Amino acid sequence: MYAEIGARLRSAMVEHHVDALILLLNGYVGYATGASWPLLDAGLSHVERPVAVVLADDEHPHLFMPFRTGAAAHHQVPPDHLHGPVYLEFDQGVLDFARVLAELIPSGARIAVDELTGAMRRAERTLFPSGPPTEAAVVVGAAQLVKTRDEISCVRRASRITEQSVAEVQPLLAPGVRQIDLSAKLVRRAFELGATANMLEAIWQVMPTSRATGVWTTHGDLALPLLTTDRQLSAGDVLWTDISISYAGYCSDFGRTWVVGEQPSARQQDQFAQWRAILDAVLAVTRAGATSGDLARAAIAANGGRKPWLPHFYLGHGIGTYPAEMPMIGTDLGEEFDDNFVFPPGMVLVLEPVVWEDGTGGYRSEEIVVITDNGYTPITDYPYTPYDD
Repeated sequence: MYAEIGARLRSAMVEHHVDALILLLNGYVGYATGASWPLLDAGLSHVERPVAVVLADDEHPHLFMPFRTGAAAHHQVPPDHLHGPVYLEFDQGVLDFARVLAELIPSGARIAVDELTGAMRRAERTLFPSGPPTEAAVVVGAAQLVKTRDEISCVRRASRITEQSVAEVQPLLAPGVRQIDLSAKLVRRAFELGATANMLEAIWQVMPTSRATGVWTTHGDLALPLLTTDRQLSAGDVLWTDISISYAGYCSDFGRTWVVGEQPSARQQDQFAQWRAILDAVLAVTRAGATSGDLARAAIAANGGRKPWLPHFYLGHGIGTYPAEMPMIGTDLGEEFDDNFVFPPGMVLVLEPVVWEDGTGGYRSEEIVVITDNGYTPITDYPYTPYDD
């Protein structure tokens, strides 16, 4: 996986006329270097974090690690490419890093960066004497679009860890249980099973009975996600779940709709049936050579001409070292963008249509599939309990 990903990344650099990548984001660093490290919350890793420097003419990335214990890097990274920590949130740390970069990156090189800290912006002329850097996400995203067999295996393993953990949490669902109790059980079990990071604070969102009684939003539609609290669940609460952990740097994305302490009503069962019909219509056109626009139109047609997804989200998205990667299907990037995004075989896609009707709490679930020449291969393997009981 290390060699294959490295070749893809360097090829994307050449295609985008980039000589050097400076990567700060955890998912990108892990992708470029093969390193992984345990994180309880990936969103709180901005001060002491690994940093990668990738050169288009060097088969090995340079990896700057703020810690040794608990971190694993593939043995393919040679010792002279492993470095001590850099502290890019601080002015002195950026100046120290600039001196290191001057030795690694040739003068006049075209550099791309995925993130700039405040200290990096203040020292931009020192860090990038040849001119402002370009956006590294464009380069890395192009390389990440098609997954290797090993990458797909990691996504599959992350999904299995998530599903095994959820299977132990769902039976706890009862009136009086707090949302944070569900999270505690989930995270503990996921790490026992081999998770390396909790990518998203688990969502157990109690859905309102109507849009009018829900949390205010700028677009006037449903709010999602809302943070987990110590709220006690009540009988009949409709929960939309959203969970993501990572294994060896690759993410899961899990979503189901649950009902607390009761069986779904007939109207709620009808919503599940409608959701299933939308998903089946989307999957019927899902294959290599299809476009994001093909999937969006299939979903809309199956939903009576209305978009079956929330206006601030999407019908589906990619997944890999981040829970949501390109493509994003059905966003405000527009139909032209969707129609021009052609699916290659080996892309991994998460589909998450939403069905809503006031008085029901709605229905939402997520399915992960791998795009193949003739269709797709499913990764998600979790029942729709209590709707399929």
